[in-house]
Amino acid sequence: MTTFKQGRYSGYLKHISYFIDLSIINGLALLYFFKTVEPIKFVLIISVSWVILSIYSKFYEVHRYSREITIASLILKQLFLFTLLMFAFSGLNLELKIQPITILKYTLLTLFLIGVSKFALYYLLQKYRSSFGGNYRITAIIGKNKQTLALENFFNNNPEYGYVHKKTFNVKDKETFSLEACFNFIIKESIDEIYCSISELSNSQVLKIIDFADNNLKILKFLPDNKDIHSKKLKYEYYDYIPVLSLRNIPLEDSVNKFVKRTFDILFSSLVIIFLLSWLTPLIAILIKLESKGPVFFKQSRNGFNYKEFDCYKFRSMMPNKDAHLYQATRGDQRVTKVGKFIRKTSIDELPQFFNVLFGDMSVVGPRPHMVSHTNMYAKKIDKFMVRHFVKPGITGLAQISGYRGEVETDKDIIGRVKYDIFYIESWSLLLDLKIILKTFINAVKGEEKAY
Repeated sequence: MTTFKQGRYSGYLKHISYFIDLSIINGLALLYFFKTVEPIKFVLIISVSWVILSIYSKFYEVHRYSREITIASLILKQLFLFTLLMFAFSGLNLELKIQPITILKYTLLTLFLIGVSKFALYYLLQKYRSSFGGNYRITAIIGKNKQTLALENFFNNNPEYGYVHKKTFNVKDKETFSLEACFNFIIKESIDEIYCSISELSNSQVLKIIDFADNNLKILKFLPDNKDIHSKKLKYEYYDYIPVLSLRNIPLEDSVNKFVKRTFDILFSSLVIIFLLSWLTPLIAILIKLESKGPVFFKQSRNGFNYKEFDCYKFRSMMPNKDAHLYQATRGDQRVTKVGKFIRKTSIDELPQFFNVLFGDMSVVGPRPHMVSHTNMYAKKIDKFMVRHFVKPGITGLAQISGYRGEVETDKDIIGRVKYDIFYIESWSLLLDLKIILKTFINAVKGEEKAY
């Protein structure tokens, strides 16, 4: 099986920036400007409002290829919005008697210090990349023309952006170029990001590259030509003045969304463990032990985020058998115990996976993980199956509430599951997660045909 690997990302930088900025905002306010405000009330209101404003203004959407003028414009936009916010806070709290000049001094000093910290972090990262070679991504370009050569020069002449360019493939050289050789090189050299020139490639070649990138967890981006490209998932980014298109936008790659989802997972799983599993586990354990010998919990290796294996836990619903790690439960499966039939029908057997969620291997909602043997099989025969591993697997998912749960009887079942999983990955929102959880609960109460 191919070794899957993603690039080196600065996922924690946004969290660090939030911490620094909120410390400046609240520290200046409480220590120097607004000593008469209630500290807890002010910190909560202003901090939450700042986060909401920054998401709206995309204040923290600063990438390695972003230019100083982009950062400066973000700071000015945030300054305007934050000033309006502070005047609104003052208007709602007239008893504090905060003077307008005080608000202006506070917002200007706050954004000045935040701007200094933002540029300092930006230049420190650039220095770290250029001097120490850290925080880098390995790139390859498919297609050789004026546009791609400009991008290659950008990678090679700007080490501060953290790109290590390995090779540019000349598609027009029919004697030496082949996509198979290109793919082998990308895997061998552990390429993180692939850049393709649309004008150099045929439709069939583009499709093959897309399939390869999806199935090998490679980030794929396109350099557009003058033709229209119709896809709502494509988005423009600029490396200096060079336009680049990203193929797939994954909301959970954004650190704020990742933080929101992880916080929700911790809170939700903790509530289930404390208020449900704490008393239900002993009861289920007694029933399992009374009927058959063997452990209460069943542990099975599954593939999770970025194809990493982890131990997935369930209440044991079958007689102990050597084939449990190889074959799914089927309709009328003789291995399933009487207690097992009940807990499988009500999905109680899945509840120990909330410990997997708490430990960080899984999420409450996401693509359902498969047995390792099945993952290896489907990865070879089902197109885009590996896209599911761009996010953490879930206890429940969009595919499961849409009729694709349980036994995979035909290829149509797994193809449908992958289709819904990819839609979820590209369309994630906290509201969608809540909707899936509610529908899962309703289905568990009503009972499902394929819950056996």
